[in-house]
Amino acid sequence: MRAALLCLGLALAGCAPANAPSWFAPKVNSADAVVNLPAMQRFAPAAPPQVAVSNRDLTRDFIDLSMFLESGRPVERFTRFEGPVGVRVLGAAPPTLVPDLDDLLGRLRAEAGIDIARDRPGPSQITINVIARRSLQRIMPEAACFVIPGVSSLSEFRKAARRGLVDWAHLTGRSTMAVFLPGDVSPQEIRDCLHEEIAQALGPLNDLYRLPYSVFNDDNVNTVLTGYDMLILRMTYDKALRNGMTRAEVESRLPAIASRLNPVGRTVATRFAKRTPREWIEAVNQALGPGASERQRRLAADRALQIAQAAGWNDHRTGFSYYNVARLAANSDPLFSFRNYLEADRMYAARPETQIHRAFSATQLAAAALSVGDAERAKALLAPAIKQARAFQNATLLTSLLLLQSEALRITGQPEEARRVRLDSLGWARYGFDTVGDVMDKAREAARLHPAETN
Repeated sequence: MRAALLCLGLALAGCAPANAPSWFAPKVNSADAVVNLPAMQRFAPAAPPQVAVSNRDLTRDFIDLSMFLESGRPVERFTRFEGPVGVRVLGAAPPTLVPDLDDLLGRLRAEAGIDIARDRPGPSQITINVIARRSLQRIMPEAACFVIPGVSSLSEFRKAARRGLVDWAHLTGRSTMAVFLPGDVSPQEIRDCLHEEIAQALGPLNDLYRLPYSVFNDDNVNTVLTGYDMLILRMTYDKALRNGMTRAEVESRLPAIASRLNPVGRTVATRFAKRTPREWIEAVNQALGPGASERQRRLAADRALQIAQAAGWNDHRTGFSYYNVARLAANSDPLFSFRNYLEADRMYAARPETQIHRAFSATQLAAAALSVGDAERAKALLAPAIKQARAFQNATLLTSLLLLQSEALRITGQPEEARRVRLDSLGWARYGFDTVGDVMDKAREAARLHPAETN
């Protein structure tokens, strides 16, 4: 029975997208009403914990982020906005969008030193277009949200696309940008889109899997701009750089900029992580993206892990590879999945900059512990993970962890504390998930992990 319950706990861990704790996927939207649900929770506009980075790594990262596209194609000129940046919102913005936008703009002014504000007089440099998710997916099927240079609206984008005028690689400056994001998704998804797309509108064009402490990374572990990201943006708008510089001109100025803006980096050891090969990226994309069969996804995840192991990476990319193998095997081979979750957790535990990554593996291991009745082990796993989820402002992850903690407390005879934690989790769920039905489904999924309720 213990083995069967462990399999159940791990099978629950195999259904969600890579950027969410996978045991927590809802089956259907419930018809439950809002009655008795707590108010929605929101995070304060604070930076996640900062990680010290050597200036040699920082300058290398800056070039790879700013002078290359995600495809690996180089851009001809360094570009940024010159002068104050105005932001406006068009479309049916849900109630949380403007407060979250204002929090972000405040952080950009304070942490990155960018002169940016909402609803300035005159033309806006960045226009946020709020549209229906279905409409957005018809334009970019694989994107949750995106930013386009040289346009302000959807109609302008369509005209420019037909004429072949949308090309980041040939920009010589930035004057107008349009961000397109869905208005009918969860508040957290909207906030995450604001952070990622406005950051790209302002600066970096590329994402790098080798960066464990940045939103400029397609693993979606970091969901709000980190201290590292703000440092990259501060460098982008440093007075020593100017619009239209060549790569060589930018490279010649970066050591002095990094030394001035990141003095601690003068003494931090260079990490110099190996670049991520295209083969690994393509394998991960096939494992996690649309259009592949379950067998193809598993083979792609296995291939990504083999590439990581052959490359000798001792970092989050190998941990992410183990995690994806575990997630995709959860339903068909739970014990194999469990062993890979353990390997992912081991990789994440080895480095201080991957503690937020470890919080994701903690959901899987805690769910397995609860499914065999080991509530004390679950609580030990959950406590540090909850701290990380709060610090990195991930309400979806936090909801998952708190619901598991509530179940652990209930099993160990602490009903009042369990109830308090469960109510807290539901307040965060209202921010992290799309509907009230989703919120209630999450709570029921967690409750089903108790062994006494699965016989």
